[in-house]
Amino acid sequence: MKQAFLITIILSLFGITANAATVVATVDGKPITDTDITARTKLMARQGKTSTDNRRVALQNIIDDSVKLKYAANFNVKPTEKDADAELKKMNLGELSASEREMARSAIQANIAWQVIIARTIVPTVDISREDVAAEKTALEREHGLPLEMTLVRLVDVPSDVTSKLAKPKSCDDAIDMAERLGGAPQKFTALQYELSADVREQIAGLPTLTWSKPSNGSVFLICKSTKTAEYGKLDDIIKQNAVYKQSMFIADQQLKQLRRRAVVVINDDRYKL
Repeated sequence: MKQAFLITIILSLFGITANAATVVATVDGKPITDTDITARTKLMARQGKTSTDNRRVALQNIIDDSVKLKYAANFNVKPTEKDADAELKKMNLGELSASEREMARSAIQANIAWQVIIARTIVPTVDISREDVAAEKTALEREHGLPLEMTLVRLVDVPSDVTSKLAKPKSCDDAIDMAERLGGAPQKFTALQYELSADVREQIAGLPTLTWSKPSNGSVFLICKSTKTAEYGKLDDIIKQNAVYKQSMFIADQQLKQLRRRAVVVINDDRYKL
């Protein structure tokens, strides 16, 4: 009994309590405790982020938050708790403990600060050429289709000896007459390109108007006409914005890695060695 009493006195003299949280790591002198990591893992779980390595991931996220906030302060970017609480409310994470709320607030402040830094310092430096936009549009056309209203003629179960006789028609009606003379049963229909199945989009991608496609799975297509919808007029701008965003995020990720290397990170617990 006396021994336990003496230990308590000694601990109190050194400012230590029996329930003190263990300092797992420090980043630029700022301590990160096991309690911080537990709060972060619980927060991650609320967001559906679970893995066997969650505590290590949580520590890395906390380190990144600290690095982001310190770097953003150089540009006088300091999101307030009010800003963070407004975003936290939108996330609808349910009832949070005090430690979870504090951790969530810190993470949100870091994210807001980092997004401001990206917008101010990285986005203005990214240049997307017309060639890049055109290449992205071609890829989009093949994978998802463009906002084009297309009138098509389709022939199914076409014998190979018939496809070789399909000449370039003068009009859509001419194409239909040609197919019927060759014994086919052409189908004419109108649809938005992105509503077509993936295999059809692939078959007609880049196909000039009034030109028969190469046969695929016994089917042949012809584009009678294509009309640009209102969405199409905004497509180049949307593609450019997306390309700028992706490139900016890539550059930001590389920059964060550099900042992380420059930070003074000390891991005290071997289980968390990064």
